[in-house]
Amino acid sequence: MQALQINLSIDGSLFTKDPESSDLGKKIVRTSIEMIDELGYEAFTFKKLGDRIHSNESSIYRYFESKHALLVYLFNWYWSWIEYKLVFLTMNIEKPEVKLVKILRLLTEEIKEDSDFSSINEVLLNKIIISESAKAYHNKEVDEDNKKGFFKVYKRVVQRVCDIILEINPNYPYPHMLISTIIEGAHHQRFFSEHLPSLTDVEEGNDAIDRFYEELLLKAIKTEV
Repeated sequence: MQALQINLSIDGSLFTKDPESSDLGKKIVRTSIEMIDELGYEAFTFKKLGDRIHSNESSIYRYFESKHALLVYLFNWYWSWIEYKLVFLTMNIEKPEVKLVKILRLLTEEIKEDSDFSSINEVLLNKIIISESAKAYHNKEVDEDNKKGFFKVYKRVVQRVCDIILEINPNYPYPHMLISTIIEGAHHQRFFSEHLPSLTDVEEGNDAIDRFYEELLLKAIKTEV
């Protein structure tokens, strides 16, 4: 039986024309993920993308006004996908402690491809999020982009997890700092494990990243202030 295909709702301010509205738009997104993973964000250009998909560079600009806008779109698609998985994963769980552990694993585990979204390679997108996504907000335009709501999905995911932490320990004073540190830290550890392994304690066949952040989280929220 064919898997159910689900479309995520992405804010219209993140694109000039919805890439999900046409085969070309989907091809632009799919191929850009492959090329950014292959070349890196700095070396990636719309001209190179146009050459790869045999389309005019101008046709890409009809969907995204710049490669920064494209990166922000990919950033939002990824966190919308994570939010969808988070809600689906916990919808029938009542105990906040169980919810928290499941969500933590979702946020820190190695990503596997999701058959519900055939137009996006989530494995490659996750690699881009790990290595490139900080460039979506580590720039001079971040405050203006934030006012436009470009990071609201990411912030919403963090808030969802913070709400569960405060169910468990209403007196814990640093939930946002803790969760954003865990998310970004897990990404750094994934990157280090592949490129700078002496900065991690990950061994082949023994993924310690999930367990490390679970231990860190549970010890932190049980600390008396």
